[in-house]
Amino acid sequence: MTWIFTSDVEAYTGVAEPWLLRDPVRNTVPLTVLRAVRNGLWGDNALLGRLERDGQVVAAAIQTPPHFLLLPAIPADVVPELAARLIEAERAISGVSGPLPLAELFAASWWRPEAGRRSERLYRLDALVSPRPPVDGASRVAEAADLDLLVRWSEEFQAEAEGVAPVDLTPLVASRIARRELVVWEAGGRPVAFAGASVPIGGMSRIGPVYTARESRGRGYGTAVSHATSAKVSAEGATEVLLFTDLSNPTANSIYQAIGYRPVSDYVSITFA
Repeated sequence: MTWIFTSDVEAYTGVAEPWLLRDPVRNTVPLTVLRAVRNGLWGDNALLGRLERDGQVVAAAIQTPPHFLLLPAIPADVVPELAARLIEAERAISGVSGPLPLAELFAASWWRPEAGRRSERLYRLDALVSPRPPVDGASRVAEAADLDLLVRWSEEFQAEAEGVAPVDLTPLVASRIARRELVVWEAGGRPVAFAGASVPIGGMSRIGPVYTARESRGRGYGTAVSHATSAKVSAEGATEVLLFTDLSNPTANSIYQAIGYRPVSDYVSITFA
């Protein structure tokens, strides 16, 4: 039993995606990233790894440079071997993201020390609750004319959330607009916030990003657009609606719980020195 790495996206998807879909909630990020790679985004030099036993996939991992290595919900005892194989292959890994204990185990097995971390919590929608008090404005699905604004907001979101300069997000935002995945909240006749929700995979859809323009914060727009986006994907057939929150932001965590989200498990992104 050993880790197998490939650059053949379709062959990898055929064997790894069914395994990831056994737990679409905890594997939400690898599933959506794999779909993006299949759609031509982040595919250059992608690392697609799987571990097989008796011809059956028992673990997987994905990296799309310059992003971190993504760990699905894999058995803990296979993580050190994954790190060893990547060190042997001299793979450039700037960080790791995944369930808290697994990411920490990988970091402990990696040859470079930890330089920082971002702790997150995965939430699952229970019963959607309307914001109280009601928020001024209304939602609409983003259109092609929103592209420039939403690219700028997406770049600002990424810079604030991760503290790094983002790659060009135009292709990603354009593809999400085309798939009707982005929702804009308007108040006073102008856009003030937006949120995304992935097209369901195995019944699972994840909310994100959620961003409010700096000059419009503190008025409940982020809560309102999150609620509207959650309602949209639920009405369109998603059976599991998820989102991640930054654990260093207690306000965001309380807001999402107020509209019906409940904690699932903790995740972490660890940057290597």
